[in-house]
Amino acid sequence: MANEDIEISIIAPAFNEVENVGPLVERIREVFVPLKISFEAIIVDDAGTDGTREKLVELSRLYPWLRVISLEKNSGQTAAMDAGFRAARGRIWGTVDADMQNDPGEIPRLMALLGPDVDMVNGWRRRRSDHFLRIIQTRIANGIRNCLSGENIRDSACSLKVYKRQCLQGLTLYKGMHRFFPTLVKMRGYNVIETPVSHQPRAHGVTKYKFGSRVIRAFMDLLAVRWMKQRVLNYQAVEWTTNRPAAPPVQADGKDPEAR
Repeated sequence: MANEDIEISIIAPAFNEVENVGPLVERIREVFVPLKISFEAIIVDDAGTDGTREKLVELSRLYPWLRVISLEKNSGQTAAMDAGFRAARGRIWGTVDADMQNDPGEIPRLMALLGPDVDMVNGWRRRRSDHFLRIIQTRIANGIRNCLSGENIRDSACSLKVYKRQCLQGLTLYKGMHRFFPTLVKMRGYNVIETPVSHQPRAHGVTKYKFGSRVIRAFMDLLAVRWMKQRVLNYQAVEWTTNRPAAPPVQADGKDPEAR
């Protein structure tokens, strides 16, 4: 199926979420089949050891719109999302975690917010359903992230996001960069907004993130993103022949000049 035939690709990284991927796939079916739009769901197994991949393959036999990608070795959330992005064929990309704390049912509402002046919609978990220590860790991380990067994103780490595919297509990612997608998208010249989204308690399994990965390691990643933001190329150049432009402007922010 050609890219232009698929309206939305739903992408979810999964690591040891065997009890959650079934409800996730059923929720996607429940939401998107009645909409009568073309869609695909891409769930990326990050080399889990609890049977997540086998469960997904079983589900893919029932639902032809479900695509299963499995990483050869555990590589982290950014790698899993990058694998999903590279496989996605939709005009729009929507992301959720596989732990069912994000509701895929909110993706159509976020899709409706995209438009000529909105290229990405970032979910904001106004009311978190997590342990208070994890909420505090996230707030500290968001505060440091915004302070050092000059951003005002309330909840950069929320996985519930919707993008026009050109926002991320062709972008080279590095470990930990999934926490900075709004900033990376802005650096490419696209417009980002935030909207409140629901957040559910985890029904099965355990969180994969500890203090070291959520704060200390994220701080090191932040320094890299801060450097990138300060050093990003941002210019326009026009080739002239016989006193007139020979071609549309060439620019270095990654965005088609005619799409502005």
